[in-house]
Amino acid sequence: MKKWMAIMLVITVILFGSVFGFYLFKQKMIAEFMANRPVPEMPVEVATANAEDWQPAIESIGFIEPYQGVNISSSVAGLVTKIHFTSGDTVKAGELLVSLEADVEKANLASAKAKLPAVKRQMERNKTLLDRGSVSQTQFDDSEANYLALVSDIEALKATIERRDIRAPFNGVMGIRQINLGQYLQAGDDIARLENLDHMLLRFIVPQKDISLINVGTEIELNSDAYPAQWFKGKITTIEPTVDPQSGVIQVQATIPNAEGLLRSGMYASVRIWQAVQPNQIVVPQQAISFSLYGESIYVLESETADDGSETLIAKQRSVTVGERRGDVAVIDKGVNAGEQVVVSGQVRLRNGAVVRIVEDSFVQRDQNLPKD
Repeated sequence: MKKWMAIMLVITVILFGSVFGFYLFKQKMIAEFMANRPVPEMPVEVATANAEDWQPAIESIGFIEPYQGVNISSSVAGLVTKIHFTSGDTVKAGELLVSLEADVEKANLASAKAKLPAVKRQMERNKTLLDRGSVSQTQFDDSEANYLALVSDIEALKATIERRDIRAPFNGVMGIRQINLGQYLQAGDDIARLENLDHMLLRFIVPQKDISLINVGTEIELNSDAYPAQWFKGKITTIEPTVDPQSGVIQVQATIPNAEGLLRSGMYASVRIWQAVQPNQIVVPQQAISFSLYGESIYVLESETADDGSETLIAKQRSVTVGERRGDVAVIDKGVNAGEQVVVSGQVRLRNGAVVRIVEDSFVQRDQNLPKD
């Protein structure tokens, strides 16, 4: 019995030893394979960081207002008897736009004018009789007061009739008509919009840190998505005297020539105020910049020489300070030198110190260039 158990124990030790030995052999072979396996190269697209002359600009968003614009309305109530304009007409200052019914006022005016000669003669007669002592001073004063009151009534009736003729207060373009012939207008009802399109006003905001960079007369540029390929020029005409204490910005107004009538009030526009040119600024494509909670970084390619003399490209991640951005490029204030190659595509698969190779493939084709096991 003891002999049988000894045999079983020896067999068990041999089995376990064989399994353990095979495991150690396998691990050794895997380690040798991994050690001899070439380092995978990640495909990336690169661009060169260039030193360029850069013209910084203050950029903002503003909205366009009319240089002169008003909703034409009546100051008195009345029936519309004639409309002298059509929607979209260009009118001159003082041009008659709408006539309201004024028959009663005109009749009262005619009646008052008819009475005026007799009242005037009565006043003149009393003046002559007063000089002779035939009438009292009171009688002359009454006749003079009647004359002056009638003259005032005539002027008031003329003003009332004039108010029933609604005229353009300035040169401009009429908007869509809001009234119809025969309509009864209440005082204050809108008739149409009138705007002068020769010049427009642009209102925008500037951070308080940039106040020292602008002045009345400073030139600006603006662009609207209505005309994406066209930039309009203007000049700053007003700077608000106070800074908003809650937002730390100041309102600025500029005047924009608009002879062609392309700009319309209510449009939003991108505003740009150019500053002095700064030479030798490091400029890179914006897509080269990676963002994280710890800041902004860029992968820069560095060359390393192996023991056998071969060159290997290594991607080194650097923290950078990004300055002004414009379009597809950005200025790097710190972290990248002129002439260095930066990764513009493929950063998602990279880590600091990764071996890379430069490709020019599109994003769709890039998966075909991934390292294979």
